[in-house]
Amino acid sequence: MKSLYLGIMLLFPILIYASAQEDANVNGHVIDAKTREHLPFVTVVIKGTTIGITTDATGHYFLKDMPVGEFTLVASYVGYRPAEKTVRIEARTTIEVNFELEEESLALSEVVVSATRNETKKQESGIIVNVLSAKLFEAVSSSNLAETMCFQPGLRVENNCGNCGTTQLRINGLEGQYSQILMDSRPVFSSLAAVYGLEQLPVDMIERIEVIRGGGSALFGASAIGGVVNIITKEPLRNSLSIANATNFIGESGALDMNTSINGSFVSDDHKAGVYVFGIVKDRSAYDHNGDGFSDIPTIKSETVGFKGYYRTGLYSKLTAEYHHIREMRRGGNHLELPPHQADIAEYLNHNINGGGITFSLFSPDYKHRLALYSSAQGINRDSYFAAEKGTDNYGNTSDRTFVAGSQYTLAFHGPWAPAELTAGLEYTHNRMHDSFVALSRDIRQTSATAGGFVQNEWKSQRFGLLLGARLDKHNLMSRPVFSPRGTLRFNPSDVLNFRASYSSGYRAPQAYNEDLHIEAVGGVLGLIELAPDLKPEYSHSISASADFYHTIGRLQTNVLAEAFFTSLNHVFTLEKTGTDSQGNIIYTRRNATGARVQGVNIEAKAALPGRFDMQIGYTLQQSRYTQPEQWSDKLAPQRKMFRAPDSYGYFVTNLTLSHKLQASVFGNYTGAMLVKHTVNGTDSERQTPGFFDMGLKVAWHFHLGKVTEAEISGGIKNILNSFQDDLDYGPGKDAAYVYGPAAPRTLFLGLKFSL
Repeated sequence: MKSLYLGIMLLFPILIYASAQEDANVNGHVIDAKTREHLPFVTVVIKGTTIGITTDATGHYFLKDMPVGEFTLVASYVGYRPAEKTVRIEARTTIEVNFELEEESLALSEVVVSATRNETKKQESGIIVNVLSAKLFEAVSSSNLAETMCFQPGLRVENNCGNCGTTQLRINGLEGQYSQILMDSRPVFSSLAAVYGLEQLPVDMIERIEVIRGGGSALFGASAIGGVVNIITKEPLRNSLSIANATNFIGESGALDMNTSINGSFVSDDHKAGVYVFGIVKDRSAYDHNGDGFSDIPTIKSETVGFKGYYRTGLYSKLTAEYHHIREMRRGGNHLELPPHQADIAEYLNHNINGGGITFSLFSPDYKHRLALYSSAQGINRDSYFAAEKGTDNYGNTSDRTFVAGSQYTLAFHGPWAPAELTAGLEYTHNRMHDSFVALSRDIRQTSATAGGFVQNEWKSQRFGLLLGARLDKHNLMSRPVFSPRGTLRFNPSDVLNFRASYSSGYRAPQAYNEDLHIEAVGGVLGLIELAPDLKPEYSHSISASADFYHTIGRLQTNVLAEAFFTSLNHVFTLEKTGTDSQGNIIYTRRNATGARVQGVNIEAKAALPGRFDMQIGYTLQQSRYTQPEQWSDKLAPQRKMFRAPDSYGYFVTNLTLSHKLQASVFGNYTGAMLVKHTVNGTDSERQTPGFFDMGLKVAWHFHLGKVTEAEISGGIKNILNSFQDDLDYGPGKDAAYVYGPAAPRTLFLGLKFSL
C-alpha cells in the first residue's frame, strides 16, 4: 500500500501538468536593492517545480500558462543573495511579482550538491564545499581545469612529465589517484581519463566545480579518499551566443597557445526544452626552455564539441542529457616535425574521447519525494608512441570503456529533533581497459566492476546539523565487500559562526590507476610501472574539524575559515624501483607499504566590498609521511617523507572593479620546497627543490556593440616573475619526470570575446 501511494505521488505531477493550462501568468522585474538598476539574466523559478525563466536584457520576466495554486517564486543571481516570495496563482489572471536582490559577494547562500548528493546551501552544509565558478575562470584567464584548480585551499596542480605534460591534482597532500573526479555527480572519469584529463576539459563546458576535501567514499565509492571533484557542466538558461579567442605567448620564444571557442544556448519559448552547445579548438606550439632541442612543454592540438540539454516532461519531472567529444594530439621530445620513431625522444599521444549521460528526475508536488534515474558512459581510444631512442615498433594502443548506472531516492520529513532528509541509492560502475605495447612486452587487461548501495540521513536546522551514512561496495578485484561509514556534525552558535567536524573511511582496489598508465623517458630509457602480484587493497580513515567565521563591517563582507585534517592510510600503495627488463627499461613496482599519515591545516580568508573588489587567500601547512621509512631505490637510504608533497603552499586571487567597463584581477600561487626524485646517467638521487611564487595580472574592458552585442578585450601576464625551473635536464638522457614548479614561464596573453 505504501509503495502504491508513492507511485501515485510520483505520477501525480504528470497528470497535473496535462491539465495545467489555465491562462494564469506571472510577470515582473528584478532590480539591485541598492542601485535600483534592473538586473538582466536573473533566474526566476517556481520552487519545487521544473518551471523557470531568466529575466531579459532589461531585467523583466514573463511566466505564462502557470499552474494554479499557492507557490513560492525564487530569484537568484551570481553575486546576490536569493530572494523568495510566496504567491497565489489564479486562473485567467496575470499577477505582478517584483524582486529586489542584495549583493552577496562571498556567496554564502550558494547552492551545492556534492556534500550530500542533494541541493543544499554551502553555509548549512556539514561538509565544507569549495566552488570554482566562471568568475574564477575569467579572473585567472584559464582555458582548462589544470590552470584553475590550484586556486582553492588544500589543492595543488603539478606537472609530472616534461615531455608529454601530464598533470596531477593533489588534495590535502595526497596524489591525484586518491581523489574521485565526477562529471555531473557521476564517476565516469576513469583512471585513463585522469592521466591528461585536467588539460583536456575546457572551462567553456563547465558551469562550476565543487570540491570536497577529505574522504568521500561513503557517497561516491572507491578512490574518494583525498577528496571529490565534481564537474558540473553548463545548462541552457536563455538564448545566447558567444565567440571568444584567448592567445598565450609562452616564454621568450613566444610559443603560441591559441584557444578559440563558440558557445550557444537555445531555449524554447515555453521553456520546456533547451540545449547548450559548445565547441573549442586548441593549438599550442611546443616550448623549449633551455635550448637543448627537446621540448619542456609539449605541443597540443585538440578539438572539443558537445552539448547539454533538457526537456521538461512534466511540471515535476525533467529529462537531462549531455554529450562531449574530445580529440587531442600531444607530443613532446625532439624533431617534432618528423614521425615519432625518427626522434631521439618521443612521447606521442592521440586521444579520441566520447562521453555522455542521461538523467530522469521526478519529484512530488510538495517536494518531499525525489527520485533520479541516471546512466553515463565514456569511451577512450588512445594511440601512442613512447621511446627514449629511435625505434620503429614502439607504438601502442589503449582502449578504455566506462559505464555507470544508478538511482537515488530522497525523502524529506520531520524527524524527532529537526527536519530531516533520508537519501538512499544504488550504483553500478564498470570499466574495461586494455593497454597494449607489443615492443615493450606490455599488455594490461583490466576489468573493474563495482556494485554499491548507499544510505544516509541528515537532520538539519538553522543551528544544528547531523549526518550519518554509509556505503556498501562489492568490487570484483576484492574478495570481500567494503563498508564505508560517514558522519558529520555542524553547530552554528550564531549566524556568523560555524563549527564542523567529520569522519569518513575509504578504500582503493588493487588495480592500475592513472600514473600507472603513463610511460616516461628516464635517463635515456623508459620507466614502466607494474603492479605487484600480491598487491592488497588500501584503506583510509579521515577526520577533519573546522571553524568558519563571517563578519560584515559596513558594506565590507569578510570570512575566515580554519580547517584541520588528518588521514590515515593502511597498506598504502607506493612505488619501488625493482630492476630493468630485457630491453633495459626501468621497472617500478606498485606495492603495499605499511601505512602513511597525512595531516595539516587549511586556512582561507575572504573579503569583499560589493561592486568594488573581492579577494580570497588560501594557505596550507601539512605533512605527508610514511609510518615506516620506505625505499624507492636500492642506491638510496629509506625515508618517511613522501615525494612531491611540500609542507606549505597557497594562493591568492583579487578582483577589482575599476569602472563600469574596466575590471582587473591579480592572482598568484606559492609552492614550498619539496622532495623530488631524479635519475640521470643511471644514478638515482633525491633533490630538495626551492620554493616558487607564480603571480599574474589581467585587465579586461567591456563595451557594447549596438543594443544586443557585448564585447570584451582582455590582456595580461602570467608568471610575471618568470619563476620557472632553472635546472631542467638537457639532451636525450634527460629525466622527463624531473620537473617541478610553475607549469610555464612568463606568458603574455590577449583575449577577445563577443556575446549576444
